[in-house]
Amino acid sequence: MKVKRFLEKLVEGALLISGSVTSITILLIVLFLFKEAAGLFNSPVIEEGYVLAMNKSNPVKKLTSYQIKEIFDAEITNWDEIGGKEEPIEVVRLSDLTKYYTEEELGAEFENIPAKASELTAKHPGIILFLPEQYVAKNFDGTLLKHEKLQPGDFFGGNEWYPTASPSAQYGLLPLLLGTIWVSLGAILLSLPFGIAVAVYLAEIAKMRVRNVLKPLIELLAGIPSVVYGFFGLVVIVPFLQQTFLLPVGETALAGSIVLGIMALPTIITVAEDAMRNVPRSTKEASLALGATQWQTIYRVIIPYSKSGITSAAVLGIGRAIGETMAVLMVTGNAAVIPHTLLEPVRTIPATIAAELGEAPVGSGHYQALFALGCVLFLITMIISISIEFIGKKKY
Repeated sequence: MKVKRFLEKLVEGALLISGSVTSITILLIVLFLFKEAAGLFNSPVIEEGYVLAMNKSNPVKKLTSYQIKEIFDAEITNWDEIGGKEEPIEVVRLSDLTKYYTEEELGAEFENIPAKASELTAKHPGIILFLPEQYVAKNFDGTLLKHEKLQPGDFFGGNEWYPTASPSAQYGLLPLLLGTIWVSLGAILLSLPFGIAVAVYLAEIAKMRVRNVLKPLIELLAGIPSVVYGFFGLVVIVPFLQQTFLLPVGETALAGSIVLGIMALPTIITVAEDAMRNVPRSTKEASLALGATQWQTIYRVIIPYSKSGITSAAVLGIGRAIGETMAVLMVTGNAAVIPHTLLEPVRTIPATIAAELGEAPVGSGHYQALFALGCVLFLITMIISISIEFIGKKKY
């Protein structure tokens, strides 16, 4: 008796330790995720190790990350467009110094670059010079643009994602967030109604022989690697959409939605069907005894009774859709632009993290921006899960 009680206590303690370690590990992962992401807003808007210099007479003393990019992309060509004088903007990089000075003037070892950069800045009122900090003379005859930090508005409200742009990288969340929402919403709208319909068929309508064949086949679909679904979408769905809608490219948000919808179906069907089959037989028979038809019993008794299981199926399906990487990366076009329809190429948050994290230098702004995307994805998933659980528990 004592041995049995000791074993029970031992198992209870092991379960407690296991649960505690798991909870602490998850908490530490979340804390690490947010800690790395927080460093993004301490990153300078100008490429690290470089400076932007202007003529002293220029009244513009501050530029946003987006304005810097627009200037160097020749989208902004006059200082009066950003609050300065009526003066054409003259963009000069380090490599452009040879247009103003000979190699002899710059020096065999480029030792004269600091003095010449200072001289050039003083002579040209509309200049904006981008050069490494090491080439800034101590008595530089110009104005060095103050190193502003990346603001939360630049990330959460930015509409461009160019993490390798020079001199100012763009970490705009909106195109990735909207791409994720478009693809995920389309996948759920396709998979959830169809998945629940199949679950109803398997649980209440199909004969036992049919169910014994279909149920294992559906569960087998959940074990297929996502890259296989992506390949199927690339060679079948993408050409079909391109020909059907006469598109220049078939890699679109709709292709991603269809592939993700197919991937989410096995999970939704299996969980929802199990929930419906757990409805007590007495409850079904009571409904039929009161004169309800089979269909009335299904949508007035069985579905409401198994609402919690159907909610869980929806949560798992949405989680599969939002968190998928490889299949989405293969069929959505991987274009970080704001989409307006499902027939445009998009890029999702998980696909961006998967594609770029391996190339981002540890500790760089790009690295921290990817962790910030992970935080956004975590919050989206948490909000959706809480919302669906609330809806599932709501009494009507």
